[in-house]
Amino acid sequence: MIGVCGKKLGMTRLYNALGEVLPVTVVEALSGVVIRKKFIDKDGYDAVQVGYGDKKKSNLNKPDKGYFAKQNLKPKDLLREFKVDNIDEFEVGQVLDTKDLFSTGSFVDVTGTSKGKGFAGVIKRHGFSRGPETHGSRHHREPGSVGSTGPSRVFKGKKLPGRKGNKAVTVQNLKVVKVDPQAQLIYLVGAVPGNRFGWVTIKPAVKKQKDVE
Repeated sequence: MIGVCGKKLGMTRLYNALGEVLPVTVVEALSGVVIRKKFIDKDGYDAVQVGYGDKKKSNLNKPDKGYFAKQNLKPKDLLREFKVDNIDEFEVGQVLDTKDLFSTGSFVDVTGTSKGKGFAGVIKRHGFSRGPETHGSRHHREPGSVGSTGPSRVFKGKKLPGRKGNKAVTVQNLKVVKVDPQAQLIYLVGAVPGNRFGWVTIKPAVKKQKDVE
């Protein structure tokens, strides 16, 4: 396995050997169950679909009820895919223990859904500066000119008002400072996107290796 899903429990503080305060985020890394296997000759890649957390059957729609019934497994609250090198190492219904996946000193990338802030203007959403506040300026919190006289259109990617937050965000290179296998807790230095008790996906960092210290 190259990743694990868990729930963000909140933030606290820890102390290192030098007595320095470390702001850490606590993530409950739950054990997953293999729901489905995907193969390169049929699906284009080798991967396993893993389910986390239990869900009541009464809260499922008909397609999900049929999907879990076909697999003969209990319904799960979250489904995630992880690409694997050797698909033969996994079987449907196999329980994946996460206690040995990450160790102290390693670096991880965490993906979560950021907090939704609703519809926001350019000042709150993109950090624009205010315009003149004098009477008659007609430019207090507006974005200003958005078009061009040449193409006579608005270019794609223009920073404009819109929904702020509530989208997938990945924070890279968070250091694992403590792992509690009994409680299935992982302590990460820094902030993790999302609300408390929200789902996050933890994977080994792609840009950094284990700390040598």
